[in-house]
Amino acid sequence: MADNNYVKLVHSASLMATLVALLLLIIKSAAYWLTGAVSILASQVDSLMDIGMSLVNVFAVRYALRPPDNEHRFGHGKVEPIAGLVQAGFIGGTGIILFYTGVGSLWSPKPLTSTSVGIIVMIISTVATALLVGYQMYVVKKTNNQVIHADSLHYCIDILMNLAVIVALVLDRWGWSWADGAFTIAIAAYVLHSAWRIGFDAFQHLLDRELDDSTKAAIREIALGVDGVAGLHDMRTRQAGQIKFIQFHIELADDLSLINAHSISMQVEHKLQARWPEADVIIHLDPLSIVEQEVKSGYHF
Repeated sequence: MADNNYVKLVHSASLMATLVALLLLIIKSAAYWLTGAVSILASQVDSLMDIGMSLVNVFAVRYALRPPDNEHRFGHGKVEPIAGLVQAGFIGGTGIILFYTGVGSLWSPKPLTSTSVGIIVMIISTVATALLVGYQMYVVKKTNNQVIHADSLHYCIDILMNLAVIVALVLDRWGWSWADGAFTIAIAAYVLHSAWRIGFDAFQHLLDRELDDSTKAAIREIALGVDGVAGLHDMRTRQAGQIKFIQFHIELADDLSLINAHSISMQVEHKLQARWPEADVIIHLDPLSIVEQEVKSGYHF
């Protein structure tokens, strides 16, 4: 069952992202209409993509938080990296559009109008986006949610994009009309690189990549800290949504009764779930002498 605080945080972050993207689309559309700057158009198109991605996130988060059922015994968390791939596709599409627009502007630069209005709009956009990213980073720190993490990376790109647009508008006021198209191309290159990073990370989660080394070290330390656990081997980990899946073998004294061995394994499981309440833990019990024999025979854990 999903933690209530987790649910509230990821839902609020998804909703806030949608509202901010809608606000930015409206004011950037007005700014482009007044200035004719293709760098603002590029940022406007990106905001339109943001709305699409935010809506995908809302549905992905809701589905991922559904509890396991008879057909999905491991839960629905894999929808989060799938949403990450969708995000990568959106971002990549944005990058291609921006690149094409920037090349056209660089080839035939046109003088801009009302650049002061454009600069003010982009400053407002930057501040609003920075506030959103700050909240998203807080949610990611509390939940480690893949969808919100990918979204926060994208909005970090938006901040850089907004700053680049501001620089382009300032340079245009100084007579450097080529700056609008050049900065749009630079933004496009960065957007495409970010799409690759987000897509690669999402793909790795779909392939059940191991948890990070620090988390695995903490798992090992907690398990070996329980009285009666003589060793640990064959650890396997992965994550789907908010659920960490942790499996390993613990080595116990040969003369323990089944009840005592079970009690030790339950202590290990409870300690791990105290650290990670969402964890799904499976522990296999091995007699210490059997492990020693397998090591001597050349079996490597």
